[in-house]
Amino acid sequence: MAKVAAHPVSPPEPDRDTYSITELCGEFGVTARALRFYEDEGLISPERRGTQRIYSPRDRARLAWILRGKRVGFSLAEIREMIDLYDLGDGRRQQREVTIARCTAKIEALQAQKHDIDAAIAELAEFVTLVEMHRD
Repeated sequence: MAKVAAHPVSPPEPDRDTYSITELCGEFGVTARALRFYEDEGLISPERRGTQRIYSPRDRARLAWILRGKRVGFSLAEIREMIDLYDLGDGRRQQREVTIARCTAKIEALQAQKHDIDAAIAELAEFVTLVEMHRD
């Protein structure tokens, strides 16, 4: 699927109205195919001028949300729900509440997974020690 940028993206230039597909691909470290996929999924909606896609600051911000969400393990459906809440017109109150709740739940799930992984590593290390003690 999409290649995800390894580091946070810089804030947009304040006087910038549009971005090309090449600019966003370079800035976010994604492929044009990934951007088209997100467009097909209705997550971003660039303006079309013939065959050229023109991305707005809103598209850029949504792309940043998408990639951050993917990096931490959210599904596209979860990401869509969180970014679509921006348009409710409530000062982003509900978007913040839902995002905090989702992130908190994700943290708890990852901590549980980490605990399970640590336990599995300890069990395997113990087993290796046991097997090594009974070598011929």
